[in-house]
Amino acid sequence: MLISDVRPWGGEPSDLTVEDGVITAITPHDPARAAAEDTVAGRGRLALPSFSDVHCHLDSTRMGLPFRPHTGAPGVWGMMLNDREHWREDEWDVARRATYTLGRMIERGTTRVRSYAQIDADCGLERFEGVLAAKEAHAGRCEVEIMAFPQAGLLREKGVPELMDRALSSGAAVVGGIDPCTLDRDPVRHLDIVFGLAERHHAPVDIHLHEPGALGVFSVDLILERVRALDMAGRVTLSHAYDLGSVNEATTRRLIEEFAELDIAMATVAPARHHSLPLADLTAAGVRVGLGEDGQRDFWSPYGNGDMLDRTWQLAFTNGYRADALIEHTVAVATMGGASILQGGPPRLTSTTDRPGVTVGARADLLLLEGETVTSAVMDRSEDRTVLHEGRVVASSPVGA
Repeated sequence: MLISDVRPWGGEPSDLTVEDGVITAITPHDPARAAAEDTVAGRGRLALPSFSDVHCHLDSTRMGLPFRPHTGAPGVWGMMLNDREHWREDEWDVARRATYTLGRMIERGTTRVRSYAQIDADCGLERFEGVLAAKEAHAGRCEVEIMAFPQAGLLREKGVPELMDRALSSGAAVVGGIDPCTLDRDPVRHLDIVFGLAERHHAPVDIHLHEPGALGVFSVDLILERVRALDMAGRVTLSHAYDLGSVNEATTRRLIEEFAELDIAMATVAPARHHSLPLADLTAAGVRVGLGEDGQRDFWSPYGNGDMLDRTWQLAFTNGYRADALIEHTVAVATMGGASILQGGPPRLTSTTDRPGVTVGARADLLLLEGETVTSAVMDRSEDRTVLHEGRVVASSPVGA
């Protein structure tokens, strides 16, 4: 395949040669070069790595359905109960909603996904099976890692660890945990179950952490103890964790250093109000950071539209970034930063100036996007997009066509 007349990361017009799903050559664009049958017309657009959404909830999405009034109560437990009360009312079942939403995400440039699948005493494995159906429906268009996720905790209701074990034996690839102190109120037992399942299934761990300040740091320190004891460096992600930077400067420095040492990854959804560990400092230390959309038009929130370019804008905005280099860094986080978190992914970013993913030897997972510069593309968010996964066109503009 030839991808003709694109600008890798906003650089000079180039032609990209792709063989067996990998970029094998990048040469200056030659307008006189004859187009072959398998030529993709870049039309002067940017060539960027495709997006990696490392924190989404395909099992709860309501995209494609009418908007409804928000009825959730504040807090994780209140929101979970609201979801539990209503999720079976939807006109579409979980598989159809998840499949539709994943298709929209692919159209907008996402080809790598880590999705939560809620597992609890109410839904059993039904929601997990719906996400699994969506993964199978889009096989060849997008890579999907499914996380067995105890949204209602592991200890508050009977039988949840056993359900988690069944999901991990049936196609789930990641063990989830959530707020060990504030939800289950027994952090040692909660984390023992999470890491016990991870050992049994040789699976990575991803912990949902909403806990505030010093309490969140306490939970993180318990997690770090287990990473050291079980030799699980590079196998643990902390999602949200948006208050870890609120304690003091010394704690912030210590956590960043320990995360780098133990290769603890972080997944953010670019929250509006937060005291997160500083993004640029995490990258400079070599900590893997990815981006996700979280829930999308579900019973938790009306936000989310399947477009990681919108969420990249939000990441830049909530971090107060204005400089082009830092806005481009948010694109790197949303694409290859997230890819580095997934199993078998590329190396981590080590600098805010890293611009990987459109180089010789890189897998041809690409987004061709209209824009004068990368920064302008984030601001304008054009719908003129072509999406490639492993060297195959899997979606083409305009979005929704």
